[in-house]
Amino acid sequence: MNQQTLFTRLLPALPEGRIVDIAVGIHWTAVLAEVNGSLHCGLSATLDGDAQRASTIPDLPLANRLSELSIREATELVFSPHPAEVSVGMAAVNALLPPHPELWIDLHSKDVLARLGRGKTVVMVGHFPFADELRSQVGRLFVLEQNPRAEDDLPAEAAPHVIPQADLLAITAMTLLNRTFDELAALCRPAVPMVIIGPSTPLSPLLFEAGAAVLSGAVVEDHQAVLRGVKEGANFRQLRKMGVRLVSMTADPALRSRLRD
Repeated sequence: MNQQTLFTRLLPALPEGRIVDIAVGIHWTAVLAEVNGSLHCGLSATLDGDAQRASTIPDLPLANRLSELSIREATELVFSPHPAEVSVGMAAVNALLPPHPELWIDLHSKDVLARLGRGKTVVMVGHFPFADELRSQVGRLFVLEQNPRAEDDLPAEAAPHVIPQADLLAITAMTLLNRTFDELAALCRPAVPMVIIGPSTPLSPLLFEAGAAVLSGAVVEDHQAVLRGVKEGANFRQLRKMGVRLVSMTADPALRSRLRD
């Protein structure tokens, strides 16, 4: 299943709801929605709109009108040509997704990769802060990064050479936002487990049909504190302390057993 098909199938299956609040911060975007009488908050990384600013096109053409959108209109922004609007769309999707606590394990993505990557070649798309720690816990670790910032990072152009070597592929949910997910996932050898990681990750079983084995994402537990943090420019480490729970999700009983070891 490609990314376009994923969202084309996912959006109509989402429950009805209404937008209560939207916050677009410098690092994160949050949408608070009311669904069946309960409040749910979804997160997404805020995409950088530098390229749009350079051409004088606003990052958010809908600024000052976002709160007037229906929740359906907000989710459809995942198809927007404007990066920051895509972030709003993803946060809205994550706010509407029905929770599946029966599939959740309270496990950080770094621990997922350490447990599944023992003695194996792990390729991680996106430089996460735990990369150096993970390097000593797996067989080999390759980190691909669009903007390499560490000595061991490899440029994104190395993906066709590196990803086929993976015994375990960890791919940032940012690829769902910047629409590089399909081309990267296609480089992975058949039957190699793929883990989608990051707070933007939609915790939906539909992503298992798109090739994911494990989803490592975030559940917002203190809505108001996290919304305030997003508005005030908090990074994720700060947001986590404000009321975000990290969970990993898989539908594979064997994998779930390995992750709980």
